[in-house]
Amino acid sequence: MTRQFQPRFLSGHRAWLPSLLFLLMASLLTAQSAAAQSLPDFTGLVEENSAAVVNISTVTERDSQRQQSPFSDRELEQMPEFFRRFFEGPQSPYGGPSRPRRSMGSGFIVSEDGYVLTNNHVVEGADEVIVRLNDRRELPAEVIGTDPRSDMAVLKIEDDEPLPVVSIGDSSTLKPGEWVFAIGSPFGFDYTVTSGIISAIGRSLPSENYVPFIQTDVAINPGNSGGPLFNMDGEVIGINSQIYTRSGGFMGVSFAIPIDDAMNVFQQLRDDGRVARGWLGVLIQEVNRDLAESFGLSRPRGALIAEVMPDSPARQAGLEAGDIVLSYEGEAIERSADLPPMVGRTPIGEAAKLTILRQGEKRTIEVEIGRLPEEEGAASAQDEPSGAAGGPLGLEVEPLPDQLASRLDISGGVLVTQVGRGPAFQAGIRRNDIITELNRQPVTSLDDFRAAVEALPDDRAVSVRIIREGRATYLVMKP
Repeated sequence: MTRQFQPRFLSGHRAWLPSLLFLLMASLLTAQSAAAQSLPDFTGLVEENSAAVVNISTVTERDSQRQQSPFSDRELEQMPEFFRRFFEGPQSPYGGPSRPRRSMGSGFIVSEDGYVLTNNHVVEGADEVIVRLNDRRELPAEVIGTDPRSDMAVLKIEDDEPLPVVSIGDSSTLKPGEWVFAIGSPFGFDYTVTSGIISAIGRSLPSENYVPFIQTDVAINPGNSGGPLFNMDGEVIGINSQIYTRSGGFMGVSFAIPIDDAMNVFQQLRDDGRVARGWLGVLIQEVNRDLAESFGLSRPRGALIAEVMPDSPARQAGLEAGDIVLSYEGEAIERSADLPPMVGRTPIGEAAKLTILRQGEKRTIEVEIGRLPEEEGAASAQDEPSGAAGGPLGLEVEPLPDQLASRLDISGGVLVTQVGRGPAFQAGIRRNDIITELNRQPVTSLDDFRAAVEALPDDRAVSVRIIREGRATYLVMKP
């Protein structure tokens, strides 16, 4: 007969079992309580800082027939189609004259004498701006200055008593994973508090190249624009500005202007009424894996100079198309988007040292930074392959007309007349592009082009510099 094993503490001391279960439950509750206590408590911080956060409403006289909307055009574009129709409406339901358009956003007070920071798109084009305080007082505001490049605006309100102000933090020390919270007026719900963490820093967006945005997962919606982003010390470290969305609502990706950059813009707008940014005078592009290989880099990094503008600080310092900027004032350039904010923050007239890669060798060049002029946009043409072009690259070229070379202020090149299916089309070369460099060899004539084609390697990618609609860029071709 087999004897069944039974633990002695269960067989001889069954009275211990309830006590053991009680101890296990108590330990579990203690662990849960400790975890809950480790989560941040925002109540005190919200009470301390809400008074300096304001609601901003604007009125814009319009001729178009639209109903009143509590949100700006930019915020309406981010909403689902149902909400856009609800707030916009094609015309008044009563057939009368159109009403003034109303929009709203958020902001915060940075000085006791009444300076308020918000987004440019909150007040852009407004005929009247009203700031509503935490105690529900409404004060008319004067727009001191705006800066569309950074989406910043500075307002001024007047009051008999000193106004509550926020504490300004330091955005240069931020790290992903830190807890942050926002106070604003999403969809018109005043003094709504949302929280989250910093998801990333130094983000570049297509609309603002000179702002290294803070990315967070704090819930931001239309109406939050211009409101403050706080750290756990109750200091403002950013201005909530944009969201990434496909539905029109919050999707966990929000962007804030770093407060260091915002305060620099604020001081210039307050003192001078305009913002002066540093200017290098180059067009740059990202270095991908293929470009890194063709330029002799071990990995993708840096900012590739596609074009040096005439009479620019870069031209005067000797920078050339094809140089790769690896560092600026000793700070490494990992992505091309890292360079514009660094240059933009540099005082006008100050010298900056750049480490570049040219023809496989590192060099240090000193550039005296100029003032950023107004930007000019450029479009990009896309053609389908003609199927008629041949040759080893699948394209046909002709000499560049002197008149076109003079108008573009270039010394030479070849004009692409047809592109067939082949390496050229796969690289992105299109009809009417001008090829000025192939595999790091200058191309000023048809003979230069033919010689460069004959010397192309067949075991690696090569770079091609083209000019398209007046703008230079590098492409990668795999012969």
